[in-house]
Amino acid sequence: MERKEKTILLRPAKPEFDEGLQFAHYLDQAAEGFFRIMLGRESESIIATAYIDRGHSLSYEHVIFAEVDTKIVGMSSSFSEKQQRMFSEAPLQSAAKRNAIRLKLMRILFAPIWRILETIPEGDFYVQGLAIEPEFRGAGIGSLLMKDIENQAKASGSNRLSLDVSAKNDGARRLYKRFGMVASSTWPNSRFLPTVFIRMSKDL
Repeated sequence: MERKEKTILLRPAKPEFDEGLQFAHYLDQAAEGFFRIMLGRESESIIATAYIDRGHSLSYEHVIFAEVDTKIVGMSSSFSEKQQRMFSEAPLQSAAKRNAIRLKLMRILFAPIWRILETIPEGDFYVQGLAIEPEFRGAGIGSLLMKDIENQAKASGSNRLSLDVSAKNDGARRLYKRFGMVASSTWPNSRFLPTVFIRMSKDL
């Protein structure tokens, strides 16, 4: 008997704490644990608290969830360079509470990486994160999310799509290449140090 294909629904995120927890989980998955390092064991709760607010990079405003049978199975987070210029750090600092000092120290420690990740060229639409539940990978959800991101980018008037991907994440790099994205730079840019992440881009 043939297995019936499940319908995939994309929808905007809602400003709810429980959805924020799911966003935080997927975001840290996409960032390979970076946010847990930055914020500590309470990272998901901190991000979920900030997520409910508007006007910053971790806000629900920039998140699209993928659902199968009303269950969230993936997400994307993206925004334009124009939006990023207006972002405030206050919601995350406020949500961090007693972890705020840790956040400041980690931002100093990881300043070179943070600076690169926050540098979005003029006119770009930046993909902050894209993650899918392991059992749903290969079902076309990543492609649907990327198509949606491109539509958002064009609607915003952006002229290029860009993102940063771990040099070790071959699966994600293959997805982005299929979508027409090419490597535009690497970090660190050194012959003597291994590449940590790759910035990929696509003209619109």
